[in-house]
Amino acid sequence: MDLTKVLFITQELDPYLPGTPQGVYNRNVAQTLQESGSEVRTFMPKFAAINERRNQLHEVIRLSGLNIAIDDADHPLIIKVATLQPSRLQVYFIDNDDFFNHHTPTRELETDTSPEVNDERAMFFTRGVVETVKKLRWEPGLTYVSGWISALVPFYLRNIYAEDPAVAETKIVFALDSNRFEGTLDARFAEKLKEDGFEDDKLTQLAEPVDYIALCKLAIDYADAVIESTAEIDPVLKEYAKASAKPIMSFEVASHPEADEYKQFMQSL
Repeated sequence: MDLTKVLFITQELDPYLPGTPQGVYNRNVAQTLQESGSEVRTFMPKFAAINERRNQLHEVIRLSGLNIAIDDADHPLIIKVATLQPSRLQVYFIDNDDFFNHHTPTRELETDTSPEVNDERAMFFTRGVVETVKKLRWEPGLTYVSGWISALVPFYLRNIYAEDPAVAETKIVFALDSNRFEGTLDARFAEKLKEDGFEDDKLTQLAEPVDYIALCKLAIDYADAVIESTAEIDPVLKEYAKASAKPIMSFEVASHPEADEYKQFMQSL
């Protein structure tokens, strides 16, 4: 596995969304990969709770402006970027007023305050990341995916973007965590994915309402390996990953991203 270029896609990253163990873990993994010699480019949603001035975000005009169509509606893609010190890790933020700009006095995330569009929010985030990587003319050898809002990434990469030279050869690892959503995604989720270019035979497992478990199972199906990034993984998903016969990094190893065993696992893919 070529770890020269690592695409790191995550739902949360400290200090941009401070106070969550998963955010701290993701930052440690990304920074460790960067400090080990990989060129890491990190992507996350630009939630309204992220303070742009404090974190020194600025828009990248040359990467912004693409309209992403979902369910017959166009959503402008806005890309912002910041540099995480001291590692100088580049962090790109996927922004759009329809999905990531819902201010609330309690600082809740948009995924909680407007869950009715979480299916489209995940679709927009996924396509926004991949289209930006293509614009950067950057071909990652490894794609690290963390968080349910990123769980569609393996599905898209291995289907819609399967022949795209920017990402066709990348290896995908899906990191299971404990951050979940309640209930199910919109009942028309599979229909919207079909409109996005997916064939009917790829959507059979989404015929029933899609909950957190079903979405993560989909990510496992299309990933090359699975990482247990927390000790609190849903037992159903833990067993599903084991049954997939794909390489699995246990939490005992995953909790030490600086260790040789961690690097060896990545390089073995």
